[in-house]
Amino acid sequence: MRDDDFLRVEAHDCPMTSCAAPAGSPCRAGKGKVAVQYHTARFRLVPAFAKALNVPTPAVRKPGTLWIELPRPVAADAEPAGHARIGYARASTVRQSLDTQLDALKAAGVTRVFAEKISTRATVRPELDQAVTLARELRAAGVAVTLVVHEHKRLGRGLDLAALAEQLKAAGIGLEFLTGELQGSHDPSGVVFTVLAALSGMEREYIRDRTLEGHESARARGKAIGGAVVTDENMLSMALHLRGQDLSLRDIAARLVITRGKKKGRPPSAATVLRMLRDHDQQTAAN
Repeated sequence: MRDDDFLRVEAHDCPMTSCAAPAGSPCRAGKGKVAVQYHTARFRLVPAFAKALNVPTPAVRKPGTLWIELPRPVAADAEPAGHARIGYARASTVRQSLDTQLDALKAAGVTRVFAEKISTRATVRPELDQAVTLARELRAAGVAVTLVVHEHKRLGRGLDLAALAEQLKAAGIGLEFLTGELQGSHDPSGVVFTVLAALSGMEREYIRDRTLEGHESARARGKAIGGAVVTDENMLSMALHLRGQDLSLRDIAARLVITRGKKKGRPPSAATVLRMLRDHDQQTAAN
Protein backbone atom coordinates (compact mmCIF):
# COMPACT_ATOMS: atom_id res chain seq x y z
CA MET A 1 0.00 0.00 0.00
CA ARG A 2 1.04 3.57 -0.58
CA ASP A 3 0.97 6.01 2.31
CA ASP A 4 -2.22 7.65 1.04
CA ASP A 5 -4.14 4.53 -0.08
CA PHE A 6 -6.34 4.73 3.00
CA LEU A 7 -7.90 7.88 1.51
CA ARG A 8 -9.23 5.78 -1.37
CA VAL A 9 -10.96 3.48 1.14
CA GLU A 10 -12.31 6.39 3.14
CA ALA A 11 -13.79 7.94 0.02
CA HIS A 12 -16.72 5.53 0.60
CA ASP A 13 -19.19 5.17 3.45
CA CYS A 14 -18.72 1.88 5.29
CA PRO A 15 -21.65 -0.42 4.31
CA MET A 16 -21.42 -2.40 7.57
CA THR A 17 -24.43 -1.47 9.72
CA SER A 18 -22.38 -2.10 12.87
CA CYS A 19 -19.90 0.56 11.71
CA ALA A 20 -21.59 2.93 9.22
CA ALA A 21 -18.54 5.21 9.26
CA PRO A 22 -19.15 8.09 6.86
CA ALA A 23 -16.76 8.95 4.07
CA GLY A 24 -13.67 10.72 5.40
CA SER A 25 -13.57 8.77 8.66
CA PRO A 26 -11.92 5.45 9.57
CA CYS A 27 -13.96 2.37 10.44
CA ARG A 28 -14.99 1.95 14.04
CA ALA A 29 -15.00 -1.13 16.24
CA GLY A 30 -17.96 -2.28 18.31
CA LYS A 31 -16.56 -0.61 21.44
CA GLY A 32 -16.47 2.83 19.85
CA LYS A 33 -12.76 2.73 19.06
CA VAL A 34 -10.99 3.34 15.76
CA ALA A 35 -10.71 -0.09 14.15
CA VAL A 36 -7.22 -1.45 13.49
CA GLN A 37 -8.27 -2.37 9.96
CA TYR A 38 -11.00 -1.31 7.56
CA HIS A 39 -14.02 -3.57 7.18
CA THR A 40 -13.83 -5.93 4.21
CA ALA A 41 -17.11 -4.71 2.71
CA ARG A 42 -15.69 -1.19 2.65
CA PHE A 43 -12.20 -1.62 1.26
CA ARG A 44 -13.49 -3.96 -1.45
CA LEU A 45 -15.41 -1.03 -2.88
CA VAL A 46 -11.99 0.06 -4.17
CA PRO A 47 -11.17 -2.14 -7.21
CA ALA A 48 -7.46 -2.23 -6.36
CA PHE A 49 -8.26 -3.85 -2.98
CA ALA A 50 -11.01 -6.21 -4.15
CA LYS A 51 -8.82 -9.27 -3.57
CA ALA A 52 -6.98 -8.02 -0.48
CA LEU A 53 -7.37 -9.96 2.77
CA ASN A 54 -7.23 -6.84 4.92
CA VAL A 55 -6.34 -3.14 4.73
CA PRO A 56 -4.83 -1.79 7.97
CA THR A 57 -5.83 1.56 9.41
CA PRO A 58 -2.78 3.89 9.21
CA ALA A 59 -1.14 5.39 12.28
CA VAL A 60 -2.38 8.85 11.30
CA ARG A 61 -5.91 7.67 12.18
CA LYS A 62 -4.72 6.46 15.61
CA PRO A 63 -6.28 2.98 15.66
CA GLY A 64 -7.44 1.95 19.11
CA THR A 65 -8.32 5.48 20.22
CA LEU A 66 -11.80 6.89 20.70
CA TRP A 67 -13.58 7.11 17.31
CA ILE A 68 -14.81 10.53 16.22
CA GLU A 69 -16.37 11.57 12.95
CA LEU A 70 -14.03 13.51 10.66
CA PRO A 71 -15.00 15.99 7.94
CA ARG A 72 -16.30 14.44 4.74
CA PRO A 73 -14.00 14.73 1.71
CA VAL A 74 -14.87 17.46 -0.73
CA ALA A 75 -16.87 16.21 -3.70
CA ALA A 76 -15.00 16.32 -6.99
CA ASP A 77 -17.63 18.58 -8.57
CA ALA A 78 -17.97 20.91 -5.56
CA GLU A 79 -17.11 24.56 -6.06
CA PRO A 80 -13.92 25.35 -4.08
CA ALA A 81 -14.29 27.87 -1.25
CA GLY A 82 -11.33 30.07 -2.15
CA HIS A 83 -7.78 29.31 -3.28
CA ALA A 84 -4.69 29.02 -1.07
CA ARG A 85 -1.11 29.09 -2.36
CA ILE A 86 1.33 27.42 0.03
CA GLY A 87 5.05 27.92 -0.59
CA TYR A 88 8.00 25.68 0.16
CA ALA A 89 11.64 26.78 0.09
CA ARG A 90 14.72 24.67 0.79
CA ALA A 91 18.49 25.04 0.80
CA SER A 92 20.87 22.10 1.08
CA THR A 93 23.25 23.67 3.63
CA VAL A 94 23.02 26.26 6.39
CA ARG A 95 25.39 28.54 4.48
CA GLN A 96 23.07 28.85 1.49
CA SER A 97 20.60 31.73 1.43
CA LEU A 98 16.86 31.32 0.96
CA ASP A 99 16.32 34.97 0.01
CA THR A 100 15.96 34.38 -3.74
CA GLN A 101 13.37 31.64 -3.22
CA LEU A 102 11.45 33.61 -0.60
CA ASP A 103 11.34 36.73 -2.76
CA ALA A 104 10.10 34.74 -5.76
CA LEU A 105 7.39 33.03 -3.71
CA LYS A 106 6.21 36.35 -2.30
CA ALA A 107 6.06 37.84 -5.81
CA ALA A 108 3.99 34.83 -6.91
CA GLY A 109 1.28 35.63 -4.36
CA VAL A 110 2.24 33.04 -1.75
CA THR A 111 1.23 34.12 1.74
CA ARG A 112 2.35 31.09 3.80
CA VAL A 113 5.84 29.69 3.27
CA PHE A 114 7.51 26.70 4.90
CA ALA A 115 11.30 26.91 4.67
CA GLU A 116 14.18 24.73 5.84
CA LYS A 117 17.87 24.08 5.26
CA ILE A 118 18.26 20.36 4.75
CA SER A 119 19.62 17.98 2.13
CA THR A 120 17.33 16.49 -0.53
CA ARG A 121 18.68 13.12 0.53
CA ALA A 122 17.17 13.45 4.01
CA THR A 123 14.38 10.92 4.47
CA VAL A 124 12.39 13.32 6.67
CA ARG A 125 11.93 17.01 5.85
CA PRO A 126 9.78 18.46 8.67
CA GLU A 127 8.83 21.73 6.98
CA LEU A 128 7.81 19.97 3.75
CA ASP A 129 5.70 17.53 5.76
CA GLN A 130 3.99 20.46 7.52
CA ALA A 131 3.32 22.18 4.19
CA VAL A 132 1.69 19.05 2.74
CA THR A 133 -0.32 18.48 5.93
CA LEU A 134 -1.68 22.03 5.86
CA ALA A 135 -2.48 21.66 2.16
CA ARG A 136 -4.45 18.47 2.88
CA GLU A 137 -6.38 20.11 5.71
CA LEU A 138 -7.31 23.12 3.61
CA ARG A 139 -8.33 20.90 0.70
CA ALA A 140 -10.50 18.79 3.02
CA ALA A 141 -12.20 22.01 4.09
CA GLY A 142 -13.14 22.74 0.47
CA VAL A 143 -10.36 25.19 -0.37
CA ALA A 144 -8.48 24.86 -3.65
CA VAL A 145 -4.77 24.52 -2.81
CA THR A 146 -1.57 24.84 -4.83
CA LEU A 147 1.88 23.97 -3.48
CA VAL A 148 4.30 26.48 -5.01
CA VAL A 149 8.06 25.86 -5.19
CA HIS A 150 10.77 28.03 -6.75
CA GLU A 151 12.34 25.13 -8.70
CA HIS A 152 11.67 21.39 -8.80
CA LYS A 153 15.13 20.62 -7.36
CA ARG A 154 14.05 22.29 -4.12
CA LEU A 155 11.28 19.70 -3.80
CA GLY A 156 13.05 16.54 -4.93
CA ARG A 157 14.43 14.63 -7.91
CA GLY A 158 13.58 11.68 -10.07
CA LEU A 159 11.26 9.05 -8.64
CA ASP A 160 11.01 10.85 -5.28
CA LEU A 161 9.66 13.95 -7.03
CA ALA A 162 7.22 11.93 -9.13
CA ALA A 163 5.97 10.00 -6.06
CA LEU A 164 5.36 13.19 -4.08
CA ALA A 165 3.58 14.76 -7.04
CA GLU A 166 1.30 11.72 -7.31
CA GLN A 167 0.40 12.02 -3.63
CA LEU A 168 -0.48 15.69 -4.10
CA LYS A 169 -2.60 14.85 -7.13
CA ALA A 170 -4.46 12.12 -5.20
CA ALA A 171 -5.28 14.68 -2.51
CA GLY A 172 -6.45 17.22 -5.08
CA ILE A 173 -3.53 19.58 -4.42
CA GLY A 174 -2.02 21.53 -7.31
CA LEU A 175 1.73 21.74 -7.93
CA GLU A 176 3.53 24.70 -9.47
CA PHE A 177 7.20 25.51 -10.12
CA LEU A 178 8.21 29.13 -10.68
CA THR A 179 11.37 28.46 -12.69
CA GLY A 180 13.59 25.71 -14.09
CA GLU A 181 12.96 22.88 -16.54
CA LEU A 182 9.57 22.09 -15.00
CA GLN A 183 8.37 25.70 -14.75
CA GLY A 184 4.59 26.03 -14.59
CA SER A 185 1.69 23.97 -13.24
CA HIS A 186 1.96 20.25 -13.82
CA ASP A 187 -0.13 17.12 -14.01
CA PRO A 188 2.12 14.42 -12.47
CA SER A 189 0.31 11.73 -14.45
CA GLY A 190 1.39 13.38 -17.74
CA VAL A 191 4.16 11.89 -19.85
CA VAL A 192 6.12 15.15 -20.06
CA PHE A 193 6.27 15.59 -16.28
CA THR A 194 7.26 11.95 -15.73
CA VAL A 195 10.10 12.11 -18.27
CA LEU A 196 11.47 15.44 -17.03
CA ALA A 197 11.28 14.31 -13.39
CA ALA A 198 13.23 11.15 -14.26
CA LEU A 199 15.85 13.18 -16.15
CA SER A 200 16.26 15.51 -13.18
CA GLY A 201 17.08 12.48 -11.05
CA MET A 202 19.64 11.25 -13.58
CA GLU A 203 21.36 14.66 -13.64
CA ARG A 204 22.98 14.25 -10.21
CA GLU A 205 24.23 10.75 -11.02
CA TYR A 206 25.62 11.98 -14.35
CA ILE A 207 27.55 14.81 -12.68
CA ARG A 208 28.87 12.44 -10.01
CA ASP A 209 30.01 9.85 -12.57
CA ARG A 210 31.76 12.47 -14.71
CA THR A 211 33.50 13.90 -11.63
CA LEU A 212 34.76 10.46 -10.58
CA GLU A 213 35.94 9.75 -14.12
CA GLY A 214 37.85 13.03 -14.10
CA HIS A 215 39.49 12.15 -10.79
CA GLU A 216 40.58 8.74 -12.05
CA SER A 217 41.97 10.27 -15.24
CA ALA A 218 43.91 12.86 -13.25
CA ARG A 219 45.34 10.25 -10.90
CA ALA A 220 46.44 8.14 -13.88
CA ARG A 221 48.46 11.16 -15.09
CA GLY A 222 50.03 11.60 -11.67
CA LYS A 223 48.02 14.65 -10.63
CA ALA A 224 46.89 15.13 -7.04
CA ILE A 225 43.17 15.41 -6.33
CA GLY A 226 41.86 17.93 -3.83
CA GLY A 227 43.22 21.10 -2.32
CA ALA A 228 46.86 21.91 -1.74
CA VAL A 229 48.54 19.94 1.07
CA VAL A 230 49.27 22.19 4.04
CA THR A 231 50.46 19.58 6.54
CA ASP A 232 53.97 18.21 6.99
CA GLU A 233 55.94 16.01 9.36
CA ASN A 234 56.85 18.88 11.69
CA MET A 235 53.19 19.88 11.99
CA LEU A 236 52.18 16.29 12.68
CA SER A 237 54.86 15.92 15.35
CA MET A 238 53.73 19.09 17.12
CA ALA A 239 50.05 18.10 16.85
CA LEU A 240 50.78 14.71 18.44
CA HIS A 241 52.65 16.45 21.24
CA LEU A 242 49.76 18.87 21.87
CA ARG A 243 47.20 16.06 21.72
CA GLY A 244 49.10 14.41 24.57
CA GLN A 245 48.29 17.47 26.66
CA ASP A 246 44.53 16.80 26.20
CA LEU A 247 43.95 19.95 24.18
CA SER A 248 40.93 20.25 21.88
CA LEU A 249 41.33 20.11 18.11
CA ARG A 250 40.60 23.83 17.90
CA ASP A 251 43.28 24.64 20.48
CA ILE A 252 45.79 22.38 18.73
CA ALA A 253 45.07 24.03 15.38
CA ALA A 254 45.54 27.50 16.89
CA ARG A 255 49.07 26.56 18.00
CA LEU A 256 50.17 25.25 14.59
CA VAL A 257 51.46 27.20 11.58
CA ILE A 258 51.33 26.34 7.87
CA THR A 259 54.83 26.65 6.40
CA ARG A 260 54.12 26.50 2.65
CA GLY A 261 51.68 27.46 -0.06
CA LYS A 262 49.22 30.32 -0.24
CA LYS A 263 48.21 29.83 3.40
CA LYS A 264 51.77 30.08 4.70
CA GLY A 265 51.89 31.67 8.14
CA ARG A 266 48.26 30.86 8.96
CA PRO A 267 47.01 28.19 11.37
CA PRO A 268 45.33 25.12 9.81
CA SER A 269 41.66 24.43 10.39
CA ALA A 270 40.49 22.03 13.08
CA ALA A 271 39.16 19.77 10.30
CA THR A 272 42.65 19.63 8.72
CA VAL A 273 44.20 18.68 12.07
CA LEU A 274 41.53 16.01 12.57
CA ARG A 275 42.27 14.45 9.17
CA MET A 276 46.02 14.58 9.77
CA LEU A 277 45.79 12.86 13.16
CA ARG A 278 43.23 10.35 11.93
CA ASP A 279 45.41 9.38 8.94
CA HIS A 280 48.38 9.01 11.28
CA ASP A 281 46.43 6.78 13.68
CA GLN A 282 45.11 4.62 10.85
CA GLN A 283 48.57 4.19 9.34
CA THR A 284 50.05 3.36 12.76
CA ALA A 285 47.34 0.77 13.39
CA ALA A 286 47.91 -0.78 9.94
CA ASN A 287 51.65 -1.09 10.56
